[in-house]
Amino acid sequence: MNDRSTVIFDFGGVITSSPFEAFAGMEARRGLPRDLVRRINATNPDCNAWALFERAEIDAARFDTLFAEEARALGHDLPGRDVLALLSGEIRPRMVAALDRLKTDGYRLGCITNNVPSGHGARMSATAGKASAIADVMARFDHVVESSRIGIRKPDPRIYAMACEALDAHPAQCVYLDDLGINYKPAAALGMLAIKVTGEEQALGALAEALGREAGTF
Repeated sequence: MNDRSTVIFDFGGVITSSPFEAFAGMEARRGLPRDLVRRINATNPDCNAWALFERAEIDAARFDTLFAEEARALGHDLPGRDVLALLSGEIRPRMVAALDRLKTDGYRLGCITNNVPSGHGARMSATAGKASAIADVMARFDHVVESSRIGIRKPDPRIYAMACEALDAHPAQCVYLDDLGINYKPAAALGMLAIKVTGEEQALGALAEALGREAGTF
């Protein structure tokens, strides 16, 4: 083991498949422009409907209304509730196996997730079975920082510092994985070894390299 003793994960898009995959499918089915949801999310990113909801400053009903207004401002009809229904991605078994291997090998594990109030975010599921499976994955982490619980969301640098403090780790001891560039860059600036996740195989290979482990470890 090298001096990196702590691994911190994003949840959606890393431990689970990216919700953006589901958004793209919905956009195609409805004849909406590709990446419309991304475009809406990137407009006024600190005070739009997503930002407010992920900081738990509005409820689901208000999000539904505000997101629809933002979509209409771009000339499209898309209620927020239809997007919320797509947030819970599929759990990636190899990522969960990697968590178990890391835990067995003595690493501290953290999670920093931008999510929305309970019942509508990363833990939301159409079935009780899936909700239970997600809770089981979450229980593997030594500490989880959720934007909707603390009122701070990535890429605010404070959220990464909070995770380090809770895990009793210096940033230089941490590897951080996230699928969004805007969210992993602050971790790198803080001193973490940050990995931009583009897929499961790539992420696991990069993680092994970051930890000085043999290729194929995870």
